[in-house]
Amino acid sequence: MKSVRGGVLALALSGVILAGCGLESGGAVPLEVGPGSIQPVPELENVKMTVGSKDFSEQIILGYIIEFAMVAAGADVRDLTNIQGSNSTRDAQLDGQIDLTYEYTGTGWINYLGNEIPLPDSQQQYEAVRDTDLAANDMVWAVPAPMNNTYALAMSQETAQQTGVRTLSDYAELVRTDPAAASTCVETEFNVRQDGFPGLAAKYEFDPNAVPREILQTGIIYQATADGNPCKFGEVFTTDGRIIALDLVLLEDDRSFFPKYNPALIMRKDFADAHPQVTEVMAPISAMLTDEVMTELNRQVDVEGNEPAEVARDWLVSEGFVTMG
Repeated sequence: MKSVRGGVLALALSGVILAGCGLESGGAVPLEVGPGSIQPVPELENVKMTVGSKDFSEQIILGYIIEFAMVAAGADVRDLTNIQGSNSTRDAQLDGQIDLTYEYTGTGWINYLGNEIPLPDSQQQYEAVRDTDLAANDMVWAVPAPMNNTYALAMSQETAQQTGVRTLSDYAELVRTDPAAASTCVETEFNVRQDGFPGLAAKYEFDPNAVPREILQTGIIYQATADGNPCKFGEVFTTDGRIIALDLVLLEDDRSFFPKYNPALIMRKDFADAHPQVTEVMAPISAMLTDEVMTELNRQVDVEGNEPAEVARDWLVSEGFVTMG
């Protein structure tokens, strides 16, 4: 999920992280759109707002979806997609550098609010992060989308046949009995996050230090896992289109370790109170973001090589939310 063709374009159009300088103010929205079922909202006309996202395909697509919807509603939108890392994006929003983004309930609960145990029910997880983040940080979480882009481990069909692994419990047993056969590719955040590899090892009771691990960029992990070189298993995201394209097999999370990661539009309370129409405009869009829809949008970027802005715009046009500008 975290690689993106067109990253150079997105960086050029958005702000970038500068050493010691924080984030730039953002750039223009890259494509024009017109009203569709989203009509101009008088209360949003010329309201200045900056939309942010993290630096991987799905997040950039979601960022552009917000931007085009807000433009159709009449807002004056600045593009600050492609911010490097979750913490940088969060800090930018808390500091008022961005106003709107899609964030995942699991990330909010584990990474930002410091909880170690996720709630297994999606609605309960959402309500918990919504209430806690509002009380602690004055952050407002809108109703999340139905899609759940959680972590998973994947393997090739050949590895599945060779090892007999089907579940994460099977993987843990392989680590204990033949750790060399459990070589695993992960990206930097997953390697240290408590909802990543360390927590996975604790939940499934294996020694994480026994696992031969390669730290790779997320986009490289999918192909490396499919090839079985340098890893037999790889960290993936469940709505990534490359899972289908490369015929990867997901390991069943039979102890329900990984949190729910439903994306929700979030904003600071002062912004939400001043512009309640934003949530109203975005609600029907979020409701249509299913696993199947997001996987297909991700596939168009990561497999077909299309630009995230074009993929986001074309989907909104296809659903009638906006028209071509």
